[in-house]
Amino acid sequence: MEFFITFIQVLDSTIRLATPLLLACLAGLYSERAGIFDIGLEGKMLMAAFFSAAVAAVTGSVWLGLLAGIASSLVLSGLHGLASITFRGNQLISGVAINFLAAGMTVLVAQSWFEQGGRTPSLFGGGRFTPINFPFAESLSGVPIIGPIYSELLSGHSVLVYVAFLMVPATWWILYRTRFGLRLRAVGENPAAVDTAGVSVVGLRYAAVAICGVLCGIAGAYLATALQAGFVKDMTAGRGFIALAALIFAKWRPWHAMGACLLFGLLQAIALRFQNIDLGGVVIPVQAMDALPYVLTVVILAGFVGKAVPPRAGGEPYVKER
Repeated sequence: MEFFITFIQVLDSTIRLATPLLLACLAGLYSERAGIFDIGLEGKMLMAAFFSAAVAAVTGSVWLGLLAGIASSLVLSGLHGLASITFRGNQLISGVAINFLAAGMTVLVAQSWFEQGGRTPSLFGGGRFTPINFPFAESLSGVPIIGPIYSELLSGHSVLVYVAFLMVPATWWILYRTRFGLRLRAVGENPAAVDTAGVSVVGLRYAAVAICGVLCGIAGAYLATALQAGFVKDMTAGRGFIALAALIFAKWRPWHAMGACLLFGLLQAIALRFQNIDLGGVVIPVQAMDALPYVLTVVILAGFVGKAVPPRAGGEPYVKER
């Protein structure tokens, strides 16, 4: 029974750690399906994490913090759209520039605003998202097997966790069951055909980039106001790049993206849970366990993805024929 409880706790951590990855992965899915590659997921998450924590700390309202995080991410998405759609610049360079901008600007503004070494004040009370407990979760917790699954694994997460996982079927439905989704996928494969049909390629791509900005904003806000209690320098810690890896691993499909993000979340949960492991007198250092998710990300991408074919028009600016 003790092993089962530990197993449930690891899965609980997996869900919490996979949430920002899943939101960022779905954000990249919308953008890249429309033909706009976005290396800047990391930067948008970082900017959203800072502004959500800063506004929540100043106002005491986590919802205002969430809106501020989404707004800041949308601004960066707008910059990326302007550079790569309107001015037809290199999408990869634009994304990298956004990452550098966010990494420097967040620390600079945080130091100027709060003077705490690039951090925000710790959040508490109304400045943080609180767990949502399902009905009868406490009373059922003692029931063998079903109790821990219901009270520990399913119940007790913040609202953004449930939003993230509900976005998976919603994304599937939008992409594969709506006219907007059909056009979005078409604009990533053959924008000239979409243009010929009288649909705005530029408008669709900006819509995809805007959706990407909203989801990255929620992911960043979750990091700073739910998973942790405030902003610290570079707190995204490569999650945006792991989300991109998960997107390639999932071959740009929403349900597979959820599975990939849960896998990477599980690796992070194991690394956090089992540190300084003793293997017959040889102690595996904590640094090795911390590096494990990133190492396995490379191994999985190198050896198990197979041929991942991105959208055919991805990364290519569309030039309307006269």
